[in-house]
Amino acid sequence: MVAHNPLFHGPWTSKRFQATVLNDIWPEVLLFTLFATMVAAVSELTPHQLVLSNALLTVLGTVLGLVISFRTSSAYERYQEGRKLWTNIGVASKNLAMLFWIHTPAKRDIPGASEEQIRFRVIMEKKTMINLIQAFSVAVKHFLRGEPGAYYQDLYPLICFLPRYASEGAPSLDDKLPLWSSSDDYEEAHKNKNKAKGNPRSAADTPNHHHPQRTESLPTHSHNGSVIEDNKSETSWFRPLKRNSNGYSRSRRNTFDPEKVLPEVDSHHPLKPARNPPSASIYDYFPLLRFFAWCGRVLMNKRLTEQEMEERLKRKKLDQVESNVPMEPSPDFTVAALMQAGLLQPAISSGMVTNLSSLQDTLSNLERIRNTPLPFAYQAHLRMSLWLYLLFLPFQIVGPFGWWTIPGTAFTSFLLLGFLEIGQEIENPFNYDLNDLDLDHFCLALQRELHEITAYTSPDIFSFVFNAWNHPFAPADRRNAAELMKHDSYSIPHDKSAPAPGIESIRRTLVKSWREVDSTTRHT
Repeated sequence: MVAHNPLFHGPWTSKRFQATVLNDIWPEVLLFTLFATMVAAVSELTPHQLVLSNALLTVLGTVLGLVISFRTSSAYERYQEGRKLWTNIGVASKNLAMLFWIHTPAKRDIPGASEEQIRFRVIMEKKTMINLIQAFSVAVKHFLRGEPGAYYQDLYPLICFLPRYASEGAPSLDDKLPLWSSSDDYEEAHKNKNKAKGNPRSAADTPNHHHPQRTESLPTHSHNGSVIEDNKSETSWFRPLKRNSNGYSRSRRNTFDPEKVLPEVDSHHPLKPARNPPSASIYDYFPLLRFFAWCGRVLMNKRLTEQEMEERLKRKKLDQVESNVPMEPSPDFTVAALMQAGLLQPAISSGMVTNLSSLQDTLSNLERIRNTPLPFAYQAHLRMSLWLYLLFLPFQIVGPFGWWTIPGTAFTSFLLLGFLEIGQEIENPFNYDLNDLDLDHFCLALQRELHEITAYTSPDIFSFVFNAWNHPFAPADRRNAAELMKHDSYSIPHDKSAPAPGIESIRRTLVKSWREVDSTTRHT
């Protein structure tokens, strides 16, 4: 199976080249091509022959090829492992949700509450626990993307009701629990840099009434059916200005807004969008300009602004991140309370604990991938070795190739540098790059499946098993369950050699069904 090709899907923008490694390696390819041009020109146009023996060409090329292959393979292994671990999160979350929804008993002894009130209360408790299971995957997504805190539009509405203080009496800042303490500290530290123009989800902005501000979280389709890649792609380079029928410009008409299905709650901190990719700049397409910008800052003795520093840190692939947010939206305490109250059977409680342990184990493995980059010494030595190889390559092939040294060096540098850059890009597959894992899709797919689980009721089995739609003994016996229940005992119809009515007749019918299915479903 081939991955989705973003280059030829929808209207063209320069942003699409970020799906390749061209915008990352073209300065190096250009540098080595110009150097090869100089070597070829000197050797062909002057009496000087810049020729070296090519004895080391084969040996060094083979060694570098093997090392680069190992580098790419190890990075792809991390990519695949990250995908497998997200599958584990989905499986454990769905198993845990089904255990909560189906096996948690609806009958309890609550003084002063009617049976209907108890049933309503239990359903609300179970739905809340499933919402916390959904919040776990969202918290893991933000954790892996290096986005600390809990104040996000797709996370905060799911966990805002959790306890904030260790003491239920007079709350104090000293008693604030780790989840909210770390989140509030992070928001206060970045308050000056993230001044919002009045977030409608902030209680401080609209204490009485608000219309939630939304964010676009996944690629969607614009009004003409074309794909919109993220919340910044409508203003990407070279995109024509869109206007409506009245001639007024607009950024988007049809937006993909999955956060509108979440609760609308107030927050004393502005809620950040569910998706926060770093904004693209001219330096992403022309990395060489970063060097001139750095030289200009040094000459003018000018430092980076806080916003520029934050954007630069966000673009880094493997910054160490720590967060206690994914540990909090876990329904461990609920399982413990149900077990202490004797409301769970041992097998069910064991299954819940097993799935909770699976979620924590998966989180630890994802953290290992995210925070364990390839050692810098290995990366630096490999890149320097490749640069030296490409620098000496024109001297070794200019003799037999002549002017063909220029395209030969360009192609070789493109090939080797491309594989090296691919390995570096997919080493951490949790960011916003077009080649990274689509964590937003995983979380939304899990959200849909969890809501589908809660959409099913727990009806009485006798209400649907014994009706006229059910044919339990087909194909040997085509009678429906309603007809079968009219008789006191089961008997095989129109079979003179049939045994006496009862279990023996049922067994013969089942064997006959097996024979008919076995013979009919075989092609030969």
